Amino acid sequence: MAVSEQDWRDEQTYVDHVRERIAERMDAMEVKAGSTKEDVVEIRRNFWDEVSVNLTNPDDIAETHFAIRQQAEVLADKERQYSTAAKVAKTLARLVENPFFGRVDFREDGESETDTVYIGLGSFRDEDTDEFLIYDWRAPISSLYYDHSPGRVSFQAPGGEITGEMEVKRQYVIRQGRIELMFDANVTIGDELLMEALGRHSDTQMRSIVATIQQEQNAVIRNDHSRMLIVQGAAGSGKTSAALQRVAYLLYKHRGTLTARQMVLFSPNTMFNSYVASVLPELGEENLEQTTFQEYLERRLKRHFQVEDPFDQLEFVLTEENATHYRARVEGIRYKSSYAFTRVIRAYCESLLNRGMRFRPISFRGKVIVSREQMREHFYSYEPNFRMNHRMESMRKWLLEQLVALEDAEKDADWVEDEVELLDPDDYRKAHQRVSRMNAHRDEVFNEHGQEREILGRMVVHRKLAKIRKRVQKLQFIDIPGLYRTMLEHIEEYAAVDDREALPDNWTDIARYTLEAMEQKQLPYEDATPYLYMMELVLGMSVNTSIQHVFIDEAQDYSRLQIEFIRHLFPRARMTILGDLNQSVYVHEPALARAHDLGDVYGEEHTEFIRLSRSYRSTFEIVEFTRRMTASDGEIVPFERHGERPRVIRTTDAEHNRRLVNEVRSLQDQGYSSIAVICKTAAESEKVYAAVKDDIESSLISKETTRFIHGIVVIPAYLAKGVEFDAVVVYDGSRTVYAHEHERQLFYTACTRAMHELVILSADEPSHFIADQPKDTYVLEHESETTC
Repeated sequence: MAVSEQDWRDEQTYVDHVRERIAERMDAMEVKAGSTKEDVVEIRRNFWDEVSVNLTNPDDIAETHFAIRQQAEVLADKERQYSTAAKVAKTLARLVENPFFGRVDFREDGESETDTVYIGLGSFRDEDTDEFLIYDWRAPISSLYYDHSPGRVSFQAPGGEITGEMEVKRQYVIRQGRIELMFDANVTIGDELLMEALGRHSDTQMRSIVATIQQEQNAVIRNDHSRMLIVQGAAGSGKTSAALQRVAYLLYKHRGTLTARQMVLFSPNTMFNSYVASVLPELGEENLEQTTFQEYLERRLKRHFQVEDPFDQLEFVLTEENATHYRARVEGIRYKSSYAFTRVIRAYCESLLNRGMRFRPISFRGKVIVSREQMREHFYSYEPNFRMNHRMESMRKWLLEQLVALEDAEKDADWVEDEVELLDPDDYRKAHQRVSRMNAHRDEVFNEHGQEREILGRMVVHRKLAKIRKRVQKLQFIDIPGLYRTMLEHIEEYAAVDDREALPDNWTDIARYTLEAMEQKQLPYEDATPYLYMMELVLGMSVNTSIQHVFIDEAQDYSRLQIEFIRHLFPRARMTILGDLNQSVYVHEPALARAHDLGDVYGEEHTEFIRLSRSYRSTFEIVEFTRRMTASDGEIVPFERHGERPRVIRTTDAEHNRRLVNEVRSLQDQGYSSIAVICKTAAESEKVYAAVKDDIESSLISKETTRFIHGIVVIPAYLAKGVEFDAVVVYDGSRTVYAHEHERQLFYTACTRAMHELVILSADEPSHFIADQPKDTYVLEHESETTC
């Protein structure tokens, strides 16, 4: 709805007023921050000058300790003051350029006056009038802007529901303090504002979307009641953006009780971490911890194995179809991600209470001091109902007692005498002091030298047993690799009747592949989580109770067991799971394929499902083309931002790379600065990069890449998930490259990375994923028709 010229002038006047007040506060904060920083520097420089150190007697020691503690508290308080002032200054710096992006005029029921609420990245209150000039987008009343159009409305405040009438809803684009776009809207977020935001070029980092949050995204952001929130969204629907705004919202709502350090994000790869790293700081919040599930697996299992990463597993699936063990491996990947295999692991671990536990003998100086048989006998001497965790704790205690007995038995051995001679003088002094304390209250002392010799002997043996003691403390006397091997070799004994039907016919070949890899100290990716899960069931679950919120992005890449494992790892956390089944590029069964089964993790009453169906990233034409590749075609709704139809160019082998270079140059000439040449695999990416790097300045993206790179990149499709580019050139979309059904999602993922332009080169007949689309959704060109 158009805004009158007078309204425009009035709004600009208000912007100028707000910016003036913000500038005044900025000046004050800069002075305060500078003064506080000087205090911090001064305290640090003169810290010990203000503390009297006296250690001559207990009273002086206590006084010294109190003085140091007091000075440290003064320093910590000043540092907190500086940190707060600096944070406020950053927020003000953002607000002064773009004070607000929305306004609602709201009259609460029973009130005669209408409140005008301006909404921005942060709150700003005029200290002279105590009036809020800007409300934070996360404030309860701000939800009116995202969820309602003018008319009868309500919102949830801390004191309960507030109802009333929204009389005006206005939206702005403000840059450098000048209003560039303004209109009244009858919908959640006007298409004009969203169109303006989506029409920009991509950047090296994801941007905040608080000015254009849609109603369905706001439901994700402000959900504060579900233990598990599962978000399934189309490519470009803003899943990740909504998740990060959700982090900011939770930190705002629960400030004082929740910090960024109590939240963790599992992302698809390390490059993605850099891509989203600026969103929360832009909103004035600290970044939460970001990691990948692979990093966690490697950290837990590196002592035993080199763990294959999911990208190498996918490279195998995509490139080694002619390998002799290909079929067995692929079927093994699928089975090991199934719930049937999870039940096998549980049944196997339960059976270990009665038979089959495997141990490693404990040896010292080439001699077995506790054998496997002794451990097994002791382990099964407990009552049958004695649970695994209690048995492990008892076994640990019993073995430590055996080491104490060994110290007593070995202290007089000849080898100990030799080691005693090599001890430091300080060790002799300690032994002498200990003997003196022992004999201080005795009337007579006999053989003081012998006492010292016994203490020194025990000292030698105790130190020599340190590594063994540490291994016992960590339960390393359990043969976990041996247990996993046994389970694979005798799996039919532990599979339930119905699970035996699910067991692949070629299980022997599947097990052999894993067992041979384990012999080489390697663990296939499909075995890593099951292995770790079995280890945790036997040794006891490692948990982190400090984490309150867990976010899993690209959740279609996770199996149910992986999701359940993360749930047990963070038992006090709420989980937000985001994914798109249409981008399931791995061959295992994704947990999201049975999303409602995940309700069992917390209970259905604590689980909520939200679907984001509208795609905002790509133009209408690109979405119309790509959505028809999916099984959920009708559930994907394109946003009405139009552009050119995707172009499919039929080339020849001889001209393919030349045409690639020409297309990239043409896209550059159109003003696109972020261009991706998307290949099927890492191997193809390396080959293409080597062929074109002398003709176009570009970068190769691999799994080792840690930073999202702007410009022209050559990248495997599976590493491009979650990121976007102005334009995409799919290197080869021919039927010989994308032929199999399990490659459909990979091709879909590649095509949906494009914001404005999509070009698909094809060195052979186009893939049926293209040919099956209506002919009016793309333009087919032939090299001979387009060559000058």
